[in-house]
Amino acid sequence: MIIISDTSAITSLIQIHRETLLSSLYQQVVIPEEVAVELKKFHAVIPAFIQVAAVENRQCFQRLCADVDPGEAAAIALMLEGKGDLLLIDERRGREVALREGLAIVGLLGVLLQARRAGLIDSLAKTIAELENTAGFRISPQLTARAIAAAGE
Repeated sequence: MIIISDTSAITSLIQIHRETLLSSLYQQVVIPEEVAVELKKFHAVIPAFIQVAAVENRQCFQRLCADVDPGEAAAIALMLEGKGDLLLIDERRGREVALREGLAIVGLLGVLLQARRAGLIDSLAKTIAELENTAGFRISPQLTARAIAAAGE
């Protein structure tokens, strides 16, 4: 399975040193050039397993930019071009636009739950706490509780 990601999930995973979870769970991890530019503002190196792809349909990209930021628009556009199977996106507006476009989406919490079920992390609760405390990633207490319960913790 090929996953396309916007910026927030990858930068958050890098901050807690868990970015390799993506390469363990998915055959390919792809980001658009716009996301690569955003990542390079905060991280000296983009993990080697991440492939960078250019959006070909610039009209689609421009249309999506009316609703979301350029990184999210580019990630959604790549999905619409058929370059991925699943879109990793967390921001509410980006998720709404992706769903409106008929795309399969997952959030970082969904990825972490999958990693927990695959035995790649010992504790979902601990990993969520790391995200919140180290990366400043915001997750509602209700969503956190549901995810931890789903993980059997």
